[in-house]
Amino acid sequence: MAQSLPTGGPPLDLNLYALDEESSTFFKSQTGIFDDSALREHILAVQAKAYAFTPYPCIRSFGFTSLKISKSPAYQGVLTLGRERKDAILLDIGCCFGNDARKAVADGFPVRNVLASDVRRELWDFGHELFRSTPETFPAYFIAGDALEASMLEITPPLDVLNSPEDPCPDLSTLTSLNPVRGRVSAIYASLLFHLFGEQKQLHLARALAGLLSPLPGSVIFGSHIGRPDEKGPLPDPLLGPGVKMFCHCPSSWEEMWNTVFKEGTISVKGEVKITNRNGKPLWMLVWSVTRL
Repeated sequence: MAQSLPTGGPPLDLNLYALDEESSTFFKSQTGIFDDSALREHILAVQAKAYAFTPYPCIRSFGFTSLKISKSPAYQGVLTLGRERKDAILLDIGCCFGNDARKAVADGFPVRNVLASDVRRELWDFGHELFRSTPETFPAYFIAGDALEASMLEITPPLDVLNSPEDPCPDLSTLTSLNPVRGRVSAIYASLLFHLFGEQKQLHLARALAGLLSPLPGSVIFGSHIGRPDEKGPLPDPLLGPGVKMFCHCPSSWEEMWNTVFKEGTISVKGEVKITNRNGKPLWMLVWSVTRL
C-alpha cells in the first residue's frame, strides 16, 4: 500500500542504490545472482520498469531492498509462532514487492501460511520478477485491495476467544479479501504504511487490522514507519519534498491509539523512535509492536 505522487515522480537516482551486507546476502541467495555488478543491474532494471508503471517513493528510494522485518524486536517471536503454532498466519500488509514476506519465509515461516496484500497486483508480479520466482516456486498468497475499504477489510471488534472448531479457516488460496480470516492471523506486519494516512485513517486502519488478529497470547501486529520523538503532529515528508507533510505519531500517542482499539489489559504496546538515515537525510522511525496478552 505504497504512496503515489499526484503527477508522477522525480527522475530515478541511481546513486540511491545501496545494499547492506544482510540485504546483499539475501538478494544473492534469492535470485541466484552472485556477482555484485550483475545483481545491481538486475535490481535497477526491475526498479525502472516498476517506477514507470507507478512512481512510488519507496520504489525510487530502493525501500524494497531493505529488510526491515528482520530488524524488528518482534521478529524472532513471529518466527517462533510460525514454528510452534498450528496454522499460524503471517500477513504482510502494504507489501509492495514482498521482500519482507520473503525474508520471513527464508528464515523459516511456512510459505503456505503467508499472506501478502497491496493495492495493485502488479507490485507482487514485479516481486516475482525481482526475485526470479514464480507462484509455484514461491507459493505465498497475494490479495490485491485497499485495506481502508470494507469490501477488502471491514472493521470488526477484536475477538476475545478463538473461532469455533466448526468454523474452519478458509483455504487461503481462495481468498479475494481479508475479511474471511478475521481473528485468525497470528502476526500482521505493516511497514512504512501508517504514515501514508492522516490521523483518523490511521485509527481506521488500526481498528481494521485488530479485527484480523488472533486472540491467542503472543499474536502480534508490528512494523515501523516515520514518527515523531516527543508529540504527534505533522512532519515534512522527506521523500515527497518541501511543502508536503504527513501525520506522525510519537510513542505515547501511538500507545494511546491502540489502547482505544483493544480492550484495556488485553495488549502490550511497545514503541521506540530511532534516528536513521534515508538517502542522506536524518529520519525518525517509530518501531513498534502490539501484542495480545
